[in-house]
Amino acid sequence: MGKQLTSLLTGPLMALAALLMFAEEVLWEGAKRLMAVLGTLPIIRSIESRIGSLPPYGAAAVFLLPGVLLFPVKVSALWLITQGHALLGLQLIIAAKLAGTVLVARIFVLTKQQLMTLAWFAAMYFVITKWRNTLYAWVRDTSTWRALHALRVTVRAWAAGLAKHWKPGRIGRRFRAIQRRHRRAAFR
Repeated sequence: MGKQLTSLLTGPLMALAALLMFAEEVLWEGAKRLMAVLGTLPIIRSIESRIGSLPPYGAAAVFLLPGVLLFPVKVSALWLITQGHALLGLQLIIAAKLAGTVLVARIFVLTKQQLMTLAWFAAMYFVITKWRNTLYAWVRDTSTWRALHALRVTVRAWAAGLAKHWKPGRIGRRFRAIQRRHRRAAFR
């Protein structure tokens, strides 16, 4: 019975894992682009340079900060769900999860060197990375992953072809004109 259940569940669970990994890769690329744009802002650059210069335990505290700050948001989302607002609560949990992941990833990039000097952190990082790489290798061998990857390549090629025919500067010019109007209005 146990082997039958395992073989019955393996296919759908592998498909789900492949779908989640695919979504993570696509979202990760967008998050990296967003953080690169935000990183050009002077206030963000200043905050990032301060975070990057923290000592190891300060870096560990900042690394845990997004989880601590988003905990009340997630509790509020659960409260919304219990009050009959399931869709709103779910949206809030997803938004908090995405924001937290992006923040933790950026903070990790900024503090990795300091964090790796902490023996307990380096050991956890090694174990988690080894487990993740094994899982990813296992999922990437599935037909679902290969199909999703092929779809991604096709969509990217289609989007690149579409971008050739699109007027790229039009939206940017409009946005800059709006910014100029707002600046002029602020000085009046």
